[in-house]
Amino acid sequence: MIRTFERVYITEDLTGTPYVKVDVGVVAHIYDNAKGYEIEFFAIDGTTLSVETVPASIVKSCEGIKSVPHILNKAA
Repeated sequence: MIRTFERVYITEDLTGTPYVKVDVGVVAHIYDNAKGYEIEFFAIDGTTLSVETVPASIVKSCEGIKSVPHILNKAA
């Protein structure tokens, strides 16, 4: 069960946003018995990029994942 403030990732590109499969965020709110989530997405430096409503069907917990997220667009 995914909880508020838990780190999660998305399993598909999030239409209408810059977020793509495996981007990581933190759950800010849980809707209607976990049918959807408000997820806060951050830059690597901790700056909040946005908060998006995401359906539960494309959200997975990061618990137990021991990998490093990749930076796709490096700053110059």
